[in-house]
Amino acid sequence: MANRADEREEFVPEITAFTCIYCGYQAADTAGALRFKYPSNVKLIRLPCTGKLDVRYILEAFEQGADGVYVVACPIGNCHHVHGNERAVARVKYTKKLLDEIGIGGERLDIVFASGGMGATFAGAARRMTERIKEMGPSPLK
Repeated sequence: MANRADEREEFVPEITAFTCIYCGYQAADTAGALRFKYPSNVKLIRLPCTGKLDVRYILEAFEQGADGVYVVACPIGNCHHVHGNERAVARVKYTKKLLDEIGIGGERLDIVFASGGMGATFAGAARRMTERIKEMGPSPLK
C-alpha cells in the first residue's frame, strides 16, 4: 500500500484559471510566446472582465472537478472596465469564506494580478497554485 507522500507525488491537481480577455489572457499568451514553462493542468476560462466573475462560476468549477481555482485580473487601477478587478477581489474574498464554511477550503481559491506583458507572473502563479493544491491533496468533492 502506498503512503501519503507517494499519493501526493502522483496527484496532479486540476486547476481552473479565470482570466479577463485583456490582461489575464494576454499574460497567459505572453507566457506561451516567451516559452515560460507552467503546468499543463491549468485550464483557462476567458471572461470579458474579471468583474463578470460570479460566485456561481467558481463553485461550478469545483463541482465539475477542479481541485483549485484562481483568477488572473488586470492590476488594480488598470482595469479596462475601470473597477471590474475590484469587484473580482470582493467576490473572491466572499467565496473564500463560503468555501471554508462548506468544507472545501478557501485556500483552494486565489487571485493574482498581471498585465498583458507579465508572462513570467502568469507562469509563476500557475506553478505556485499547482504546488499549493498538490500539498493539500484532491478536492473534498472528489
